[in-house]
Amino acid sequence: MLSLFNRNPQLLDEEIIDWIFDSFAWTLEQFDKDVFVNETVLVIPDNKHFPGKETTADGMAGLIFKQVKQYAGMAHWPTQLINLESYRGQPPVNAPVIIDGALRGKNAQTAANDSAAQLDFQSSVFASSYPQPNSNIVFTYHPQQLRSPEGIIAHFAHGLSHHLASTAKSVPPGGEDYKPMAGELTGIFMGFGIMFANSAVVARAGGCGGCGGGQSPVRQVFLSEQEATYALALFCQLKSIDSSQATKHLKKHLRGFYKAALKDCKRRLQQHELLKLNG
Repeated sequence: MLSLFNRNPQLLDEEIIDWIFDSFAWTLEQFDKDVFVNETVLVIPDNKHFPGKETTADGMAGLIFKQVKQYAGMAHWPTQLINLESYRGQPPVNAPVIIDGALRGKNAQTAANDSAAQLDFQSSVFASSYPQPNSNIVFTYHPQQLRSPEGIIAHFAHGLSHHLASTAKSVPPGGEDYKPMAGELTGIFMGFGIMFANSAVVARAGGCGGCGGGQSPVRQVFLSEQEATYALALFCQLKSIDSSQATKHLKKHLRGFYKAALKDCKRRLQQHELLKLNG
């Protein structure tokens, strides 16, 4: 008979849930579990966590980007932020960048010599084929993105997490075709899950509802809002973060799903050996 009172409703397709769990295990293996355990925090989209104010678009974007890098543990990465509205000419291409020691963390630093490991970001989907080489990793933004603070935070976090994911020694679960999704999940692993979930569906501004006019969506989206919310729940379970810390900042229609996802993750984690953080 049909179970009308199923205590464990299926929140996502089983294959998607398995991929999220396997991908978190992959990130822990590839990107320093100790940094995740001891330094990574749940990044909150509010003025307390993103203090400061600037009077120009470049100033505000630069401030947000700097703060995102700090939360990501990538403050030492050499970067260049370009305003696509005001930039004249073609932005430089992302050339190979040298990072000395750890890729993330408070004690990591940029290399000062040629003996350090070289990371080649030229294959990044976030880098276009521009002719001029550059010693920094190039990130771009459009001033319209500042209208959605959570969206531009997720945009910057995704750029960083995509580059981090590109340094992995093995392909993510699912193979090459899953790299875009794995890049976004890596951003949730870095603590930005609330922003990814809240900005996964972004309405276009301007134009009529059916013509697709107006500005482009605030960021590239690879995970649905439910998938991002589920991954956020897994992050919070692994970090033993109180549910209210995320719930009060999520969009209202995602809060019930998030609470159910927390319970589902807790149940599944009891059988998932690869995600045991004390091992």
